[in-house]
Amino acid sequence: MDPSHGRALVPSGNDASAYTCLRSLADHGIGTVVASDKPSPPAAASRFCDEFVDLPSPREDLLAYRDALLEHAARDDVHTVIPVRCEDGYLLSRYQSLFEEHVSVVAPSMETLEAVHDRLLLAEAAEAAGVPVPETRPLSGVDDWDDARIVKARYNVLADAYLDDFGERDVDVVKDLHHVAAGDAVDADSVRESMRHDPIVQSFVEKAGEYMVAALCVDGEVVSSFQHRQLRGNSYTGGGGVYRRSMYDPDLESVAVDLLEHLDYHGLACIEYMREAGTGDYVLTEINPRMWQSLPSTVHAGADFPWYYWLAAAGRVTDVADDYEMGVGTHLLHGEAGHLASVLTDDSPNVPRPTLSGTAWTILASVVAEPHFDYLKADDPGPFLAGVRTMLS
Repeated sequence: MDPSHGRALVPSGNDASAYTCLRSLADHGIGTVVASDKPSPPAAASRFCDEFVDLPSPREDLLAYRDALLEHAARDDVHTVIPVRCEDGYLLSRYQSLFEEHVSVVAPSMETLEAVHDRLLLAEAAEAAGVPVPETRPLSGVDDWDDARIVKARYNVLADAYLDDFGERDVDVVKDLHHVAAGDAVDADSVRESMRHDPIVQSFVEKAGEYMVAALCVDGEVVSSFQHRQLRGNSYTGGGGVYRRSMYDPDLESVAVDLLEHLDYHGLACIEYMREAGTGDYVLTEINPRMWQSLPSTVHAGADFPWYYWLAAAGRVTDVADDYEMGVGTHLLHGEAGHLASVLTDDSPNVPRPTLSGTAWTILASVVAEPHFDYLKADDPGPFLAGVRTMLS
């Protein structure tokens, strides 16, 4: 693989991180092929998109989706595949040998991926590495509900490698989250039916903030990392970051590096943490082995992870930088709108509901103070307009 030219295959949905990959790689003279099962993903509307190709839906037939990706990966001008969506991270590890017949990828082994995707195994790994993690049990193993709890999917991705009920062509991503008040309980059968497996139950952590560490690892060594504090999520109850600010705390770096080294991690990792209000400890939430929703804020602060991934795939790990600007705040505008709407639509017995007017004013003030946006770019308005059309439809 020649790191000075060629193209990256960027599978995409309706996400900002794919668009950021295009802009980043274009700055370094690298072409891109956007591939999607969506008819008009925002990334394809960018002037930095060199080519767009259709894919079948991974949720309808994962093997057909895999084979279509492999067909494009086999092209002479394509040198790597960048994992943006959950399905892509799974495929690059599950079928790594097939992809590496054609391209260079930086992905964890299947054994490591399962330890990351299975949140029970991840909790065990965190405890072994000395990293704080909430008490985590399968729903089937919980018989008391005296304390406040969170119920969520056991697996980041539901697939045949983890679940006997899934075939090789099946895949799903479950993001359901149930907040359970102390003394209450859930309808276990109903939850299992909606999540399609036996989920996990975690102790509720009273948090004093949410944080993310992004990292690129090669053979168990962290070669570059980035931190931000999440100031607002998709919902007032939590979720992916829609307003974030870059930062650095050596204690946060320590718990991230300890866990990644314990896992002998290889590839991209997006690690989410809560800061426990009572102790100040950074408590692990989850790891995603792919590019992250807030990638635009990472790159805006100077941590150019799409370029770093390209360099690592080219075997130029020593050229990967490990530096960025502190205190840079960015917004995902449609995520901010979703956060505001969540005040009316979402509910949690454990998280107090803010006022609509107070939330609206806080969002407006922060947008004026830090007018840096994931999609909205004066030199490339296409992705923002495509994102608005997707939202309206």
